[in-house]
Amino acid sequence: MTPRVVLIGPMGAGKSTVAQLLADAWGVAARDTDADVEATEGREISEIFVDSGEAHFRALEAKAVADALATHDGVLSLGGGAILDPATRELLASHTVVFLRVGLSEAVKRVGLGVGRPMLLGNVRSRIKALLDERTPIYEGASTIAVDTDGRTPDEVAAEIQERLA
Repeated sequence: MTPRVVLIGPMGAGKSTVAQLLADAWGVAARDTDADVEATEGREISEIFVDSGEAHFRALEAKAVADALATHDGVLSLGGGAILDPATRELLASHTVVFLRVGLSEAVKRVGLGVGRPMLLGNVRSRIKALLDERTPIYEGASTIAVDTDGRTPDEVAAEIQERLA
């Protein structure tokens, strides 16, 4: 069993929304590893970060991703930082992975003030820029295809993915 497609990208790229649109179009289930972590822990990611630290969250996330890659056959959406783990990137190498690319201005608009996003504590715009600068090359290296999301609706992004994977 293997996911039909795995979506990666930074916060604000629209991964969860596009995943659901693709799942609906293909008649399969959508799954989000951030939601899996929250369900397993019984608390929100922001609480896990505050109470247990980022390292604990990343360990939970890596396990959630490995489990989902092995058991889910629909559309899988990964948390923005999941690709930082080398073992996760290794697992992704045998899957169809779509990088949803988003620019700084668009990401800031979509994420807003970052409420509930522990990686954005402090100056939201500068934190998002730092995350994009750090992670974009990793997203590009881990993906099969990249799709730009700036100035486009989730429906348009999903349609491009369907067309390119047909």
